[in-house]
Amino acid sequence: MSPARPCRGLRAAVAASMGLSEGPAGSARSGRLLRPPSPAPGARLLRLPGSGAVRAANPERGGWTEALRAAVAELRAGAVVAVPTDTLYGLACSASCSEALGAVYRVKGRSETKPLAVCLGRVADVYRYCHVRVPEGLLKDLLPGPVTLVMERSEELNKDLNPFTPLVGIRIPDHAFMQDLAQVFGGPLALTSANLSSQSSSLNVEEFQDLWPHLSLIIDGGPIGDGQSPECRLGSTVVDLSVPGKFGIIRPGCALESTSAILQEYGLLPSHGSCL
Repeated sequence: MSPARPCRGLRAAVAASMGLSEGPAGSARSGRLLRPPSPAPGARLLRLPGSGAVRAANPERGGWTEALRAAVAELRAGAVVAVPTDTLYGLACSASCSEALGAVYRVKGRSETKPLAVCLGRVADVYRYCHVRVPEGLLKDLLPGPVTLVMERSEELNKDLNPFTPLVGIRIPDHAFMQDLAQVFGGPLALTSANLSSQSSSLNVEEFQDLWPHLSLIIDGGPIGDGQSPECRLGSTVVDLSVPGKFGIIRPGCALESTSAILQEYGLLPSHGSCL
């Protein structure tokens, strides 16, 4: 395993360079940063205009740009940030920062033998971090969307990210804020659901308040989906595309039917042991 990459002690410098306050939540320089209702030293909460799923018409006035800058600063400093996606609330960190990856596992109480997905901002980025063996049209038909595509990883990814497997799951959420965040950050983000391992996934920020004290920033995009529907908590549909000409459903998730239809339109066959 490669040595942990340095990422401590950068937060103040990065924040200063982006014009962000390093003062406590709720201070005069924090702008729209709101103090969480429960004690959470160091944690800050920013509310997006609307749901964040659709890009704000006036980013500066609506707080969109402020939230984006704050999230990028924290991620570049090696912090763990809670974010909304098109399926569930997630925990994100820099996939290139080994210390941050370890922090995600500790926050969730997650076994380090379970992989983290990688969130990107554009379909073109997939080719940098993966060996793609499917048509580009298939990627563009599935992404952005509520799917995780598992492919062979390239040497561009941090060796400390899922060191036990040659594969990696790629996410490009159909969520404007997350796409902007990944693009402005400029590198791969590690992404997993915002909940303690083995507990229910989260559709709003209140549902993972027990994690707030361990986070640097919470981006509140409001409720995701229909909280009354069990299907809304299934997460993304996870598809193995590492074998040419075949696909395997690793997790049915929330978009199994539509995803399977697209895969078969491109002539891919279900692999042995697939959930189909």
